[in-house]
Amino acid sequence: MLEYCLIATAFGPIGLLWSERGLRRLQLPDVEAPAAHARLLHGIEAAEADPPAGLEPSIVKLQRYFAGVRTELDDIPIDLEGVPDFFGALYLEMRTLGWGETVTYGELAARVGAPGAARAVGQAMGRNRLPVIVPCHRVLASQGRPGGFSAPGGVATKLRLLDMEGVRLTRPSPQLAFAF
Repeated sequence: MLEYCLIATAFGPIGLLWSERGLRRLQLPDVEAPAAHARLLHGIEAAEADPPAGLEPSIVKLQRYFAGVRTELDDIPIDLEGVPDFFGALYLEMRTLGWGETVTYGELAARVGAPGAARAVGQAMGRNRLPVIVPCHRVLASQGRPGGFSAPGGVATKLRLLDMEGVRLTRPSPQLAFAF
């Protein structure tokens, strides 16, 4: 039986959905609470519940993280049921990235033995149902570009998370036009 709740954080209310094995989804805040609620439960039946005692330490860590306190989330139990094997390997590798540590899509592909699979990494990022816990915001495009982010707020949310972790991306200068 899947259960869920919303918890307050400094980032805004986040949704958590869990099974007996661990967290299955984390929904980042949306502009409106009903939209966040709908995204959390998209395609899933779950009962609203108080978090079990075993989930409390994870909730405290998430609240600390979203308050900008350096917090590692790699030991939060997760449930990857239904996740394709390649995506699961990527997600587990991402969990080894610490606070403020980034890699490129290509580097992550190589780390799991699939050099040249950067596009497949991007697909896995877009389907990541546990953002922050599986820190896809730490995966960048080449040359320090942010790449995409499918959570509410898109790339702006990704940049906000990275900024909170002290990561400042280098941005190319705008091209100047010259009239002769």
